[in-house]
Amino acid sequence: MIYSTTESIPGREIEKIVGVVTGNVVQAKHIGRDIMAGLKSIIGGEIRGYTEMLTDARDIAIQRLVENAQEKGADAVVGIRFTTSAIMDGSSEIMVFGTAVKLKT
Repeated sequence: MIYSTTESIPGREIEKIVGVVTGNVVQAKHIGRDIMAGLKSIIGGEIRGYTEMLTDARDIAIQRLVENAQEKGADAVVGIRFTTSAIMDGSSEIMVFGTAVKLKT
């Protein structure tokens, strides 16, 4: 499955728009990560535990976007965008959305 933040796929022509597709995941913080984050906030620097958590969440969201596009018979997803939001204290959502398309063969 091809997916891109651009509105087209270089060298390919879009035959048909299938529709909007999404993928999301809600990720909660881990107590161990919170302790390390608290220490890091004192001395500064990257909080690697949170970076890894959000990277994993983004990958899951993309996987779900691709699955949603495949269910609709799409060949690609163009114009993908990411959003994040706090769901409740200690958890956040990452959502990716885009336009599923059929490409000319």
